[in-house]
Amino acid sequence: MRLDELTFDLPSGQIAQKPLDRRDASRLLQLNRFTGEFADRMFAGLPEMLRGDELVVLNNTRVIPARLYGQRAGVHSDPPSNATRREHLTGKVEVLLTRQIAPERWEALVRPGRKMRTGERERFGHGELEAEVIARSELGARTLQFVSHDELSVREHIERLGHIPLPPYIERADEPADRERYQTIFARNAGAIAAPTAGLHFTTDVLEKIRRRGVEICELTLEVGLGTFQPIHAPTLEAHVMHAETYEIPTETAERVRKAQSEGRPILAIGTTVVRALEDAALRASESGSPEPLIGGKTEARLFIFPGHRFRIVTGLLTNFHLPCSTLLALVCAFAGRENVLAAYHHAVEADYRFYSYGDCMLIR
Repeated sequence: MRLDELTFDLPSGQIAQKPLDRRDASRLLQLNRFTGEFADRMFAGLPEMLRGDELVVLNNTRVIPARLYGQRAGVHSDPPSNATRREHLTGKVEVLLTRQIAPERWEALVRPGRKMRTGERERFGHGELEAEVIARSELGARTLQFVSHDELSVREHIERLGHIPLPPYIERADEPADRERYQTIFARNAGAIAAPTAGLHFTTDVLEKIRRRGVEICELTLEVGLGTFQPIHAPTLEAHVMHAETYEIPTETAERVRKAQSEGRPILAIGTTVVRALEDAALRASESGSPEPLIGGKTEARLFIFPGHRFRIVTGLLTNFHLPCSTLLALVCAFAGRENVLAAYHHAVEADYRFYSYGDCMLIR
C-alpha cells in the first residue's frame, strides 16, 4: 500500500492547540466499520452508546516531562579553547527522552544532533543534572548516560526540570496546565513520551456511568514512544519498520480478555496503543502455538498494523483523529477500511471537528 493513499486535506485552524475546558465536552464521530455509516455524537454520551456487556481496555501509562533544555558542557567533551569558548558557554541543547534502557540511561533525540557526538556532555538546570552521549542509536537518536550532582535522583531532576513533550503540531510552548491535561485521569505508570490521547476525554463521572451500565473495565500499560509517532519514510507501508515500544498486560487483564472473547462479548480498545498491545500479544500467542488468545506479561511491541492485518482481539475502538500518512491512521484504516475512514475524516473536516491530541474522537465498531 502506497503512503499517498493515506492522505486527506485539513485546514490548520482545525488542529486543536489547547484542550477544552471540560474533558468530556469533546465531540464524537460514530463510525460503523462494516457499512461505513457515521453519525455525529458527543463524548459525554458514550455510556449510553455502549451495549452494557463490553470489556473496555485502558492504557494507564503516564507521560513524563521528557523534553529537557540545557547547554553543552564541552565541545566534543574537551575543555574550551579561546576559539571555542563562546560556543562552549552558549551552545543550547534540546533533548527529547524517548526510551529508558537502564536506571540512568536513556535513548533520546537531541538537537542540534550534528554537534552531539559521542563523548559530548550536556548540563541541565544549574549543572545539577548532566548527561554524556555514549552512543548513536537507530533513527539518529543518541544514548545518554545521566548523572546527578546533588542529593536528588536523576528521575527527580527530570520531573523537576523537564517539560511536557507536546507534539510539534501544537504550536506553542507547554504550560503548567499541560502537566495535568496531557495526562489521562487513570495515568499512573510513568514512562510515556506522548499521551494515549483517546483516554484524555474520560472523567471520573463518565467512567462511573460506564461501570453502572454493567461494562467491565481493565487496564494495561504501553509506554508511548517513537513507535507511535515516528514518521513513515518508506514509499510503501510494507517497507516501514516500527520502533519498539514496551508494554505490559497484567495477568488479570489477560484473563478478562480471554473470558470476554470466550463469551462473545465486545472488546473495546481505548486508543490505538491498546490495540497495538493486545494485537501484538495475540500474534505472539498465535505464533507460539499457545491455546490462549494472547500472552500476558511485559515485552516489546514491534507490530505495525496496516490494511490487511487480521484482528484477533479488538472488536471496537475509541480513537482521536490522526495525522495523514501516519502509522496511527494506517492502523485505523486496517480496522475500519480505508474508504470508510477517509470518508468519515472528510465529514469531520466539513463539520469542523477538532483534530489530533487535544481534539475530538471517533467510536468505531
